[in-house]
Amino acid sequence: MWDKLESATARIPELERLLSDPAVTGNPREMQRIGRELAELRPVAEVHARYRKVEQELADNLALQDSETDPAMKAMVREEIDRLTSEKDLLAGEIRTLLVPKDPNDEKNILIEIRAGAGGDEASAFAGELFRAYGMYADSRRWKVEILSRSETGLGGTKEVIAMIEGRGAYSRLKYESGVHRVQRVPATEAGGRIHTSTVTVAVMPEAEEVDVQIQQDDLRIDVFRSSGPGGQSVNTTDSAVRITHIPTGLVVQCQDEKSQLKNKSKALKILRSRLYDAEMAKRQSERADLRRAQVGTGDRSERIRTYNFPQNRVTDHRVGLTVHQLSAVLDGGFDPFIDALTSQAQVEALRKTG
Repeated sequence: MWDKLESATARIPELERLLSDPAVTGNPREMQRIGRELAELRPVAEVHARYRKVEQELADNLALQDSETDPAMKAMVREEIDRLTSEKDLLAGEIRTLLVPKDPNDEKNILIEIRAGAGGDEASAFAGELFRAYGMYADSRRWKVEILSRSETGLGGTKEVIAMIEGRGAYSRLKYESGVHRVQRVPATEAGGRIHTSTVTVAVMPEAEEVDVQIQQDDLRIDVFRSSGPGGQSVNTTDSAVRITHIPTGLVVQCQDEKSQLKNKSKALKILRSRLYDAEMAKRQSERADLRRAQVGTGDRSERIRTYNFPQNRVTDHRVGLTVHQLSAVLDGGFDPFIDALTSQAQVEALRKTG
């Protein structure tokens, strides 16, 4: 660990020099990579400096303890040694955590896609409730939420909603939300009081910037048409809706929420870029199957990750075995207990693998 620490600290001056190198400043992708690495290493260097200072103070006090003859002073020195030993251990643990390889996407904005799964109207209703919950969580962290695309049912439910959440660390906090969310409750239309089980799928992807994914114009087929609402009725009299097909992969993205064709095209390209980036990440992860198995919440969308049980006022995350009996609080954006537990477990696994 200490070899890694010394090399990480020594790397900072070299990175700072590179940031002013014309060969680097003219390359946005390289500038982004170096800036991200520097942002990760600076906290390590700061904790390392504190550790060395505490280590020196501890050595000084140990020497003083050996030479001190006054009982009162000797007792004070022992107290200081205990305090410094405890602080040194805490700093060592902090350093180990900081040296765990970071996900390069952690600081990025995200695209979140929520879709109704099995369960008909109940699934659509819960998809809307879950989106509201993530919106409230974003508000609590002062992140910005922008709906890119939304498809609703005639009864006011949500078939699908795609939104951008902008804020520092959005991906690091919400990346474990990808998967199948199961809801168990008695629908309002159920006269017999039977509990129905429905599902909603959530996909969380880091926002892909142009430097992350290069899209060739020749690879796109762009179609425009009139937007329509629930039931197929026209909600716009111009061809403002946009459908973009990425020919090499067959990915199709459609946006019709804006009255402007240009705005719909811009939103559709954002979604397409992030989906392509997400597909490339999944490909890389599958090539490193051992690492993928070691990670918590890999984002496998076939995985049932959480159950929301209304009759029992219970929310259970199946990956960490955590249950809270505050369902309404969770649906008001109270996801932190689950996110913190998943993050801690991921760090433990990473520390175990890195030794």
